[in-house]
Amino acid sequence: MEKPESPAVPQGHRFRYYDLVMAAFVTILLLSNLIGASKPSYVDLPVIGQWSFGAGVLFFPVSYIIGDILTEVYGYARARRVIWTGFAALLFMAFMAWVVVKLPPAEGWPGQESYEFVFGNSWRIVLASMVAFWAGEFANSFVLAKMKVWTQGKHLWMRTIGSTVVGQGLDSLIFYPLAFWGLAGWPVELLWQVVLSQWLIKTAWEALLTPVTYLVVGKLKQAEQVDIFDTDTDFSPFATSRGEA
Repeated sequence: MEKPESPAVPQGHRFRYYDLVMAAFVTILLLSNLIGASKPSYVDLPVIGQWSFGAGVLFFPVSYIIGDILTEVYGYARARRVIWTGFAALLFMAFMAWVVVKLPPAEGWPGQESYEFVFGNSWRIVLASMVAFWAGEFANSFVLAKMKVWTQGKHLWMRTIGSTVVGQGLDSLIFYPLAFWGLAGWPVELLWQVVLSQWLIKTAWEALLTPVTYLVVGKLKQAEQVDIFDTDTDFSPFATSRGEA
C-alpha cells in the first residue's frame, strides 16, 4: 500500500487553535487527577450487582480524546509537546500540593486534617499518576499516528478507538496497581475490578464521543488548513523536531 505524503507546513505558518487545544488538554488533565483519581465509586448493575470504578474516569478520558484530536490534526511532534506540557503541569501540581499541605495551619483553622486527606496524596499516587499518564498518552499518540499512515487517513473511528484501547489500557494497568496495591481499602479483587472498569469505561467514552471527535477534527483541519501524516517522524518521546511551533 502506497503511503500518503505528509504535506509540509509552510514556513512561518501560525496555527489558530493549537494553543487553545493545548490549554483544554492540560486543564482537564489537572482537574481529573486532582479531584477524581483516588476516589472509588460504584454502580449497581443487573445480574452483576455492585461494580466499582474510579470516579475520575467520568472526565479523564476527555483528555485522551483531545490527545487524539491533537495527533490527528497537528501531528505526533506537536502532540508530543503537549504531552510534555501536561507532564510538567502534573509535576508542579504535585509539588504545590505537597508544599501547601506541609505548611502549618493558622491557629484555630479546623480544616487541616480534611485538607491532608484530600490533597496529601502519597508519593505512590503521585508517581503512579505521572508514569501512567506519560506511558498511556505517548502510546495513544503513537498508535493513532501510525494507524493514520497505514489507513491513508481513512476510518478515523478505527484509529481513535484503537489507540484508546492501547493507551487507556496501559494507563489503567499502570496507575491503580502502582498507586494502591496493598493499601487498606483496596483489596486485590477491588483493584483489578477498578482497572478493568477504567479501561472499559474509557474506551466506551471514546466510542460514544466519536461523532464529536469527527466534528472537531473536521473543523480544525479546515480552519488550520493542514492534514499531517507522520511518515518521517521521529517517534521517540525525547526527540525534538523542527517546525513544531
